[in-house]
Amino acid sequence: MSRILVFGGHGRIALLLAPLLTERGDEVTGVIRNPDHAADVDAGGARALVADIETMDVDALAEIIRGHDAVVWSAGAGGGDPQRTYAVDRDAAQRSMDAAERAGVRRYVMVSWIGSTADHGVPEDDSFFAYADAKWAADEHLRGTELEGTILAPGTLTLDEPTGRVQLDPEGNGEVSRADVAAVIAASLAEPCTIGRTLRFGNGSAESSLPITEALAC
Repeated sequence: MSRILVFGGHGRIALLLAPLLTERGDEVTGVIRNPDHAADVDAGGARALVADIETMDVDALAEIIRGHDAVVWSAGAGGGDPQRTYAVDRDAAQRSMDAAERAGVRRYVMVSWIGSTADHGVPEDDSFFAYADAKWAADEHLRGTELEGTILAPGTLTLDEPTGRVQLDPEGNGEVSRADVAAVIAASLAEPCTIGRTLRFGNGSAESSLPITEALAC
């Protein structure tokens, strides 16, 4: 059994992830900002923890991380306000990494996006720029830590049914169901060879994709 702390515990991916982890015997804590969301988190088998990660400093974050075996960052501001996007997707994410190091919790899985590269190509006057810039900064921060980090970079998210299959480094937008992203997170936590890797993926076609555990294997 592993004790997994999931930031962004009420997000669609996190709500799909928690049952996958608890069904295999893991203990899951979902960090949420809105106490009204606690019942949804609890219903998926996780324990809801109410905390405002946007305002918490490294010491406060370390307190809630301490005692876990792994951290999953699936939180986000949801776009819209650039200032809040930077505050959550970049600044809070980076503080959580520093806090994990301080708490002695080395395993860290970042849910990023397929276009998170230095040359992501999003113009500064585009409303999506703040997100692209913030995610790249967070990913780079993780690479610069001593954490056992994995960066998962799914393509365009869909509400399709899970296929159980993904294609690494797909062309185009790399559409992928949220349920399959949740399954990739769960599999990466159980697969040590994902440590230190950035995995860009989509569902692909039946011919181009592999079962998730196969696709993640070294």
